[in-house]
Amino acid sequence: MKKTLMTLGVSLFICGSLFAQAPPAAPQKPAEPPQKATAAAPAKTETVAVLQTKLGKIVIRFFPEKAPNHVKNFTSLCKSGFYNGTKFHRVIPNFMIQGGDPNTKSGDSSTWGTGGFTDKDGKEITLKAEFNDIHHARGIVSMARASDPNSASSQFFICVADACYLDRQNTVFGEVVSGMELVDKIVNAPRDPGDRPKEPVAIDKALIEKRPVQVPETPPKPDAPAKTEAPAKADAPAK
Repeated sequence: MKKTLMTLGVSLFICGSLFAQAPPAAPQKPAEPPQKATAAAPAKTETVAVLQTKLGKIVIRFFPEKAPNHVKNFTSLCKSGFYNGTKFHRVIPNFMIQGGDPNTKSGDSSTWGTGGFTDKDGKEITLKAEFNDIHHARGIVSMARASDPNSASSQFFICVADACYLDRQNTVFGEVVSGMELVDKIVNAPRDPGDRPKEPVAIDKALIEKRPVQVPETPPKPDAPAKTEAPAKADAPAK
């Protein structure tokens, strides 16, 4: 009997020691709540001008940090309907197309290229030059002016090739991001000796819109027709 009790005591002692040495069970971590789906960042937008023509649309982005007053002037004229019906009245292959003259809406074509935006008394409203460091490259939109640097009003031009000799001579305020193929069609259309197109393309409607930021198109520059080859250095767009 004593031996049996002793054996039982030893067994209990060994079992107790084993249980005492066993590490406690690790506490279970609470289940993490499901992650909320992260909303995609909204696409960046920019203000653009959309010039609607019979050939399609020309979309222009702006450089407000370089020419704030010229951008404000152009967008205001678009919103007011000023450019609706105006024609691209001067085209020179390998150089540019020029438009924005209200005289091209109607009347004597001999006055095309001389008009501008006027106040209610008929006095032309002009802008102080904002010459900047943007190069006159293909697709650049810049303001036409007379000999006075501060004479830009409403007429503008779109370059179809580099025109470095206009840098810091005319105010660059935008660039074409879509529709350069249309500009190429306009510039290469038949023209008279005075660079006036025989069938001018009009701006049917000029709109200001907010659009996602897009990279400007850089299609290959088409060859200019042999019969309308431009001089090595054309005159600067003037009123």
